[in-house]
This record gives sequence, C-alpha cells and structure tokens, in this order.
Amino acid sequence: MLAFAIFAATYLVLAIGGMPGFRIDRTGAAIIGASLMVGCNVLTFDEAIQAIDHSTLVLLFGMMIVVANLCLSGFFRVVAARAVEHAHRPKTLLAAVIAVAGVLSAFFVNDTMCIVLTPLVLEVATALGRNPVPYLLAVAMAANVGSVATITGNPQNMLIGNMSGIPYRNFAGALMPVALAGLALTFLVIVLSFRKEFRDVERVNVAPLRVHVNRVLMLKSLTMSAGMIVFFFLGWPVAKVAVVAGALLLITRRVKPEKVYHEIDWSLLAMFAGLFIVVAGVEKTSLEDDMVALAAQYHLDRAGVLTALSTALSNLVSNVPAVLLFRPIIAHLEDARRGWLLLAMSSTFAGNLTILGSVANLIVVQRSRREAPISFWQYFRVGAPLTLLTLIVGTLWLA
Repeated sequence: MLAFAIFAATYLVLAIGGMPGFRIDRTGAAIIGASLMVGCNVLTFDEAIQAIDHSTLVLLFGMMIVVANLCLSGFFRVVAARAVEHAHRPKTLLAAVIAVAGVLSAFFVNDTMCIVLTPLVLEVATALGRNPVPYLLAVAMAANVGSVATITGNPQNMLIGNMSGIPYRNFAGALMPVALAGLALTFLVIVLSFRKEFRDVERVNVAPLRVHVNRVLMLKSLTMSAGMIVFFFLGWPVAKVAVVAGALLLITRRVKPEKVYHEIDWSLLAMFAGLFIVVAGVEKTSLEDDMVALAAQYHLDRAGVLTALSTALSNLVSNVPAVLLFRPIIAHLEDARRGWLLLAMSSTFAGNLTILGSVANLIVVQRSRREAPISFWQYFRVGAPLTLLTLIVGTLWLA
C-alpha cells in the first residue's frame, strides 16, 4: 500500500503539472517519488540503481550533445532559412515549414526543432504580413508527427526502443510511412482550418535571412551525425553510437564546453531516472499482475483499444510516464512488437491533441506568446482533428 501511495501521488503531480501550494514540477515529483521508494524501504538502494535503464539515459544524453553542437553551428537555422526563402506562396511556405520541422525532428529530437524554428517562422510571417498562427502550429504539430518515425525522434521513442529491443531500421521501416502520411495530413488540416490565410495565391518574397554559421563546427557536427545515423541503420547499439558521437564532438578547440552543457536538458534526464525507480517500486506490488489481468479483460491486444488507452494516458500524465506505465503490460501481449510500435505511434500523436499534450507545443506557445499568442481553442480546433486522423491512419497501418 505504501508503494502504491507513493506511485499514485507521483503520477497525480505529473498529471496536474505541479503540487498546489508548493514549487514542485514534474521532475521534482519523480525525484521525490524515487527517494521515498528507497527511504520507505520499498526498494533497496541497489535495487533502485538497477531499476534505472542506463541505456536510455545514455542514448538521450548522447543525442543531446550531438543536437547541441548542430544548434551551436547554426545548421538547423540555415536549413530552415533556405527552405523558407524559396517558398513563394503561402501554401508553399506552410509546406516548407512542415517538411523542415518533420524531417529534422525524425532524427534530432522534436523539442529542439521547436526551439530553433519558432523565432525564425515568426520573423518570416511577420515580415510578410501573414497570420503567423497557422505556421507556428505547423512547427509544433509537424515536429510531433515527424518525430514518430525513428527511435531518436523523441524521448518516449528512445525509451520504447531500448525496452522493446526493436532494431533502429525495423522501427523506422514500420513507422516512417506513418510519419509521412501524418505530415501530409498536417498540411491538409491546417489549410482547411485557415482557409482565408491560404486562399490568397499572391506571390510572397522572403528576404534573405541572416544566419550566423560556424562552418568548421557545422562540418564536424554533420559528419558525426551522418556517421551516427548510418551506424544506427546498420544495427549497432544506438546508445553506444550516440554517446561515442557526442564524446567525439566534445573534442574541440572552438566551442566552450559550458555552451554544450547549457543545451542539455538535465531535468529531463533526472525525471527519467526518478520515474524508472518509482515504476520499479510499484512493480514489487500486485499492481503489475492486476494491470496484466485488466489488459486481458479489456482486450489491449486489439490495436484500437491500445491506441485509445495510450492516447488518454499520454494526455493525462504526459507521454513518457504513460509509456513507463505500459512497460509490464506490453510484454504480455500476444504480439509484443506490434504493441510497442502502437505505443510509440499513439503516445507521440497524442501530443497534438492540446497545447499541454507535449513539451514541443509548450515551447512554441511560450516563445511566440508576445508577438502571436495562441489560445487553447485555436490549438485544439486544429490539433483535435489532426490527432484523430493520424491515430486512425497509424492504427490501421500497424494493425
């Protein structure tokens, strides 16, 4: 009962986003929950350490270093700027934004793409006198959709990739078609939702955008990134490849290491570690057996049922905690591989339902709130139909 109480309290704070009256965020909740699991003797200290999936943390850490170097070199902004400059119609501009956000998010973590692209898209839309909201929504939604394509697209996919053991190329082979279909649906839904903005066929000309570039660092980062992706598809262990690539990029005379460390999301790494311990603590109770029994009772081996439940939980407690909740269930399904892929697809696409659905959405909304505020309803009227359509396509494809 003590283990379950700690687990329930932790996930309640995750669902709310904080504890009323206290300055405790989701990362703090995970750390407190993990500490209580050890402090109340639910887990020994050694059991807590063993509960942490070190491969996932190493993969996430290595990818953060690689992405940080690409950001500091100016690579992402250069790609986005060149794509936008050649877009001479509102629909073409939208397609360029979706393509850049979606494709880059597939390999280099969606949250980073939102950080880089939001100010650039806002600058271009404002300079052209266009309504920036549909283009900003495209950044968030395309980043979420595109990130479903590979294991390195977002944190929950990294987690699923390590827990499932599905090779990188097999994971991409199953979910890349879903991501491409999702990006096409993103374009269609946004155009239909903002007919007035995209009815205009007048030619628009984007002035060349100034981008600061560190050419040596960019060449080095791109070379390392390309090699890393090749090794991923060749079947090498993704965590090992990512951390070695990150370590080699730290060997430099041009970039202060503090700049790289500043780009690393340490709080996300801490939240992952804490949640691993919290879930391990509750797995020592009968909850795991109860969850497996419920899974059989409610037919979670059916693709539609699993997708619906994953979507609901991902919006309730966020996608990473939701994925960890499913860990003991998926292994008992008749087709565990398909279960993991459905979980990756649904937990990612669920992020487009509301502004609070993913960190990527919050990044775009927060960074544009002064120049182009996006209301909950503005987001939901586009995100809800897009989420429903992408979930249907993804479920049918995987089923």
